[in-house]
Amino acid sequence: MTSRSANRRTVLAAAVAVAASAGAVPTALAADARTGGTTGAPYTGRPPRPGRPGKAGRVEFHDWASRRDWARGETEGTRVRSGRRPGLVLGHPAGTTTYNDPHTGRAADWEYATWTSPRHTCTVPASEAIASWNAHTPEGTWIRVELRGSYSDGGHTPWYTMGIWTSGDGDDVPRRTSVGGQKDGKSTIYTDTFAVDDPSTGLRLTSYRLRLTLYRAPGSRATPTVWRVGAMCSDVPDRFEVPASEPGLGRAVELKVPRYSQEIHKGQYPEYDNGGEAWCSPTSSQMIIEYWGRRPSAEDLAWVNPDYADPQICHAARYTFDYRYEGCGNWPFNGAYASTYRDMNAVVTRMNSLNEAEELVAAGIPLITSQSFLESELDGAGYGTSGHLMTVIGFTASGDVIANDPNSPDNSSVRHVYQRRQFENIWLRTKRKNADGKVVGGTGGICYLYFPTKLTGAQRRVLRKHGVC
Repeated sequence: MTSRSANRRTVLAAAVAVAASAGAVPTALAADARTGGTTGAPYTGRPPRPGRPGKAGRVEFHDWASRRDWARGETEGTRVRSGRRPGLVLGHPAGTTTYNDPHTGRAADWEYATWTSPRHTCTVPASEAIASWNAHTPEGTWIRVELRGSYSDGGHTPWYTMGIWTSGDGDDVPRRTSVGGQKDGKSTIYTDTFAVDDPSTGLRLTSYRLRLTLYRAPGSRATPTVWRVGAMCSDVPDRFEVPASEPGLGRAVELKVPRYSQEIHKGQYPEYDNGGEAWCSPTSSQMIIEYWGRRPSAEDLAWVNPDYADPQICHAARYTFDYRYEGCGNWPFNGAYASTYRDMNAVVTRMNSLNEAEELVAAGIPLITSQSFLESELDGAGYGTSGHLMTVIGFTASGDVIANDPNSPDNSSVRHVYQRRQFENIWLRTKRKNADGKVVGGTGGICYLYFPTKLTGAQRRVLRKHGVC
């Protein structure tokens, strides 16, 4: 497990320092410290903001995924492809545009069509928002996902790009990427996270629209298909500690999730975020994808060195890699990768407590959680981290967390039991102190949820409870 490259850490740390000296510190740089830091590594997470006592956390996820949902949006060249899984496709191009790929230096023309969602009023006026999507992008196709919001002061954001996505990485498509330099003086996009610059002023995102642009090569009949697009809005109170929850299951539950170590991939394909020691996010994603019975084909894996164990982990790292972020920890990109598998859905959201995680696990749905901590804050981990993903696969009878932790020396040692109170706090808090005693940020309960289109009644009910299904 390692941090981002020194260059990238230096740039992010400098950005925090400049903002701090100006008296306004960004709120969402935690989105840029996802994978693998040791306790000694510089941490560029979000700094503190004034808390709102007495509120346990506020989160809303809303999406568009049905034929009726798609019909409610504004279309310019898109149409709905019917079937058991309705999807948005490129029908008649609205025009042609040129895209200059900053990562390859190539400029190319593309036919495009757009779909813009209805305005959604946030039930949670938000200080942060994260979009996620599920799509199929055959050769020569790609999509752009954008968000435009309204502020509580009556103003509006620009159209922010939340991601340029394609499942491929050949010469036929641009490189998948987040987009830097997006800000308007009130909010900023940090990799994949919209954040109000200074929540202490009371400014919030009160509503938003999402826009999808579907692209293909001129004259092609190929089209992307988007099955789902949505956003998680949240206004989680800042806190070093979260209220303790009482175990809610009263019995032991453990899901049979495959166990994969990121550490056995150290040094493999360093062009993808310095190799396996930083691959906690794709490794966790692959565990859950395989729990649901999906995996890449032999043809998919033909590019991987046959001497490498678990080649599907290398595959997941390659196809979640964000060429601007220079890492595999872009949250929506991991979800979009999971959705490339047959009949799979994926969303990025937040949870308010471990009780909500218990509900999901009891219904047979494991989740991937994002957290940061000192070694002393999580007994049995044996490391500290400025940002790490692991999978929650169960709970003991006393309520402790059973996790598949990819930061383990080998596959057989991936399963861990972590103390409930410790795990709950490092996952849900928004502030902590690093090894130098500096106040830095936490993710506030970020998680990935992956699930198939075919669900049990219990699974559908618990996902619906959290606004997902």
